[in-house]
Amino acid sequence: MNRNLLYTLLLVGVTAVWGWTFAVVKEAVAGYGVVSFLAIRFALGAMAMGLLAARGSTRAAWGIGAGIGVVLAAGYLFQTFGIRSTTATNSGLITGLFVVFAPAWNRVLFGVRIPRVCCAAVATSLAGLALLAGAGPVRPTVGDLLTLGCAVCFGAHIALLDRYAKGHDAAALALAQLTAAAAIFAATWPAVDPLRLPTAKVWQALVLTGLVASAGGFYAQTAAQRRLPAIRTALILTMEPVFATFFGRLLAGDRLAALQWVGAALMVAALLAASLYQPRVPAAAAGPAAGVPPLDEPPLPRRDGLDVEAPPVLRE
Repeated sequence: MNRNLLYTLLLVGVTAVWGWTFAVVKEAVAGYGVVSFLAIRFALGAMAMGLLAARGSTRAAWGIGAGIGVVLAAGYLFQTFGIRSTTATNSGLITGLFVVFAPAWNRVLFGVRIPRVCCAAVATSLAGLALLAGAGPVRPTVGDLLTLGCAVCFGAHIALLDRYAKGHDAAALALAQLTAAAAIFAATWPAVDPLRLPTAKVWQALVLTGLVASAGGFYAQTAAQRRLPAIRTALILTMEPVFATFFGRLLAGDRLAALQWVGAALMVAALLAASLYQPRVPAAAAGPAAGVPPLDEPPLPRRDGLDVEAPPVLRE
């Protein structure tokens, strides 16, 4: 199987898990503090990832991963506070707007150009999100605005991983992100929420989100972004609101109008278009005379947002 397709399917599986957790987290934080929930969730994720990555970590991975983890923590604060005052479905749909912010951050921070096919896919995804979020019976709330802040942060998170994941071990980078986020939540917990243990039901949500969604999910995302560009990753992750909508209906009783289902279909179509797209390589650029590096040298970095296979990281 093509590796890019394999990583695409892996990310789709991750988005299914993340979409499932919207309804789970909404119920959990209804009776437990947001920051305390996040502190325990990310601590569990960091401990699980530490078993896999502790020996392979480097100072560089810790430094870069910690910085990316700060952005990740901000996104989850916005999202988890926001979900208290909006529906699980709306939270998932608005979070999906990171598909816009990811290429925008990549362009602003790193000057990465966006292929036209991917621009069209982003526009299609936006149209789908507009139908999903705007054709329902619930009007926007403060929780929706907070969740929009989450989408901005998650877009930056994808752009930063696109820039730095290729040069570091995926597990080590995921460990650093989870540890930094857990430290931020733990430090602010006493000032925001009472210090009390979760109930048995909240523990179930913590184990699911900490071990599966956080440790497993961010490891899979970091590994995938060693091969997939930010724009394609963002489009794949727009499946998250589709799964959030499905599980919101199944677990929380949320209902969709006909136009909202049309929006979900548009988002799936955009995902397929971006995932199957392969850029054409001009015939003139196929040999050493056109500037292609020798086989024993890594390829030069591209700045057009297309797939580039990174050389393996070698440790002495």
